[in-house]
Amino acid sequence: MLPAGGRISRRTALLLAVGGLAQLSAPRALPATGDRAGLYPQGAPSAGVRARVEDLLAARARVLLRADRSALLAGVAPAARAAQEQAAVRAAAVPFSAVEYRISGVTEPDADGRIIVTAGLAHRLRGVDQHPAVLSRRLTFDRGPAGWLLSADEPDGSAALWDLGEVRAAQGEHCLVLGLGTAEELAGLVAVADKAVPAVSELWGREWPGRLLVLTPATEPQFARMLDVAAGSYQGIAAVTVAAGGEPAATPADRIMVNPEAFRGLSDLGRQVVITHEATHVATRAATRSWTPLWLSEGVADYTGYRGAGRTARQIAPELARDVAAGRVPTALPADADFAAGAAGIAQAYEQAWLACETVAHRFGPQRLVALYRAVGAMGDPARLDSVLQAELGLDLPAFTKAWSAELVRQLRR
Repeated sequence: MLPAGGRISRRTALLLAVGGLAQLSAPRALPATGDRAGLYPQGAPSAGVRARVEDLLAARARVLLRADRSALLAGVAPAARAAQEQAAVRAAAVPFSAVEYRISGVTEPDADGRIIVTAGLAHRLRGVDQHPAVLSRRLTFDRGPAGWLLSADEPDGSAALWDLGEVRAAQGEHCLVLGLGTAEELAGLVAVADKAVPAVSELWGREWPGRLLVLTPATEPQFARMLDVAAGSYQGIAAVTVAAGGEPAATPADRIMVNPEAFRGLSDLGRQVVITHEATHVATRAATRSWTPLWLSEGVADYTGYRGAGRTARQIAPELARDVAAGRVPTALPADADFAAGAAGIAQAYEQAWLACETVAHRFGPQRLVALYRAVGAMGDPARLDSVLQAELGLDLPAFTKAWSAELVRQLRR
């Protein structure tokens, strides 16, 4: 929130977003030949049972795609119909363009004639996904007089948004927002996301889809369930960007996931900065590699988010300014571990990262910052960071760190 003095406090969850290295659960890949026989352990159900389960799931995928509530109940056990009808209502507004269950395992029938199927729900959303995103599911089938019927379809790891409540959809010029909140909340997110996309493209170019998928549950515990983490793990974190597991492994199907309770507490500027920050992660995904230091990836996201916001360094980095005023001047760029959710000093880590990228943009121009980011992504070896900095900025890592520390003091010790 913006206190009366105009400072933005990250301790009040403005930008404690971890940025996008979380991975939704993905099932084991199918054999390359398409032969499903290898998916089932010895002693598993007969080929006829396997074929029937595959047929039931194929039919279920088709009716999910059509949002046909009555057809969805055709292969459901009577005792489960109320729950599955509710599930159909929850998912009705989700704009699927493709749905497929990819079976990864089937148990042997138990004493009650029940089997458990593990499968990936591979799906694409219309106008957003270029490749399927995959969520792991655990499905239960009961054997009755009429054959096998579905009695449960539950998340096996990360929950889907529609597992948690009835989904609303809101389309923007540059985004699709799916959420469990009010129509007013979704419209607000559309407005913010539609403003974020051109702001990101102005700096980073248009070599990315230029469209965002924003998911927002109704509560923080639901947010944790979608990330498959313990409740409270991301308390105070306003948003994250997650890469949905799928095929190919480097799928660009990125999702911005909003923590509604933290997000509601932000000012209008805070909300815009958060979504623009996350949109930067989406836009730079192709240039981001495991060796890209988080001070650079989080720093460019913050730099892009605050670009043109008209805020001073002291307003953007209040915790760091207090440290500098107290004589605690950092002499090393933040390590990756400093950005972990719940880490001591995480606010300062983000502020230091922002100022590192602000230093590059101020001294060399914003496009040099973009070039540096892409060069680091292309370097292939973290040991080459020093030489990349030298090539792009004319400064090795010690010299850059010294320049950053001096700029930090210059802007914050006032």
